Amino acid sequence: MKHFFYGLLIAFLTQGCAAQSKAQLIDSHQETVIKEHFDYYLYYPKGYDTLAEKRFPLLLFLHGGGESGDSLVAVKRNGPPKLIARGKEFPFLILAPQNPHKKKWWNTVAVKQLLDTIVANNHVDPNRIYLTGLSRGGGAAWEMAVQYPTTFAAMAVVCGMTPVPYAAWIDKKMPIWVFHGEEDESIPISESETMVERLLSMGYNVRFTRYPGVAHDSWIPAYNTEELYEWFMLQARK
Repeated sequence: MKHFFYGLLIAFLTQGCAAQSKAQLIDSHQETVIKEHFDYYLYYPKGYDTLAEKRFPLLLFLHGGGESGDSLVAVKRNGPPKLIARGKEFPFLILAPQNPHKKKWWNTVAVKQLLDTIVANNHVDPNRIYLTGLSRGGGAAWEMAVQYPTTFAAMAVVCGMTPVPYAAWIDKKMPIWVFHGEEDESIPISESETMVERLLSMGYNVRFTRYPGVAHDSWIPAYNTEELYEWFMLQARK
């Protein structure tokens, strides 16, 4: 099923999508206030419509550079969208936008505007918004944690570049889980090692999973870690 949304999406998201009783992944697009165009997938968990008073957690997933461009189906190559396409069900909404620029970084300001719109027009618990990304999307996840420290309840980053000089800007109350392959030649594991060491030295709650013998595609074992999603569900902003 394909829907095309423009503007604030209010009417369809509050009336149309709430009519779905099964877990479902829909695709759509939106132009943000700052004129960035996003195609995106939005996953609704089973029971979303039958629990009208319930507020669900939401996971924002940011893909890597290889999935950028104008073919939304590419977003299903890795991470939670890939698992959903294979039949996995999640207990939370998942927002998976596509970076339209193959050779540019994520526009994280525009991503935040999209996220705010989705949260405002769906049954989302604002205290249980989670963040994850891989490779270029992992770098964007770190950036969003720096820029929007009061938004996310937890973050998981897979083989992403890190903003070490601004580590202290990240909310100290937000749990973080970092994954990286030890043989990564695209973004060396030293990126994550340095960031994790810095955060731990300042008393942050950080987990670090290293994959011996794994190169840049550490997202494969990372997103197949069932404990990751159980860990997300335990987190909430106070």
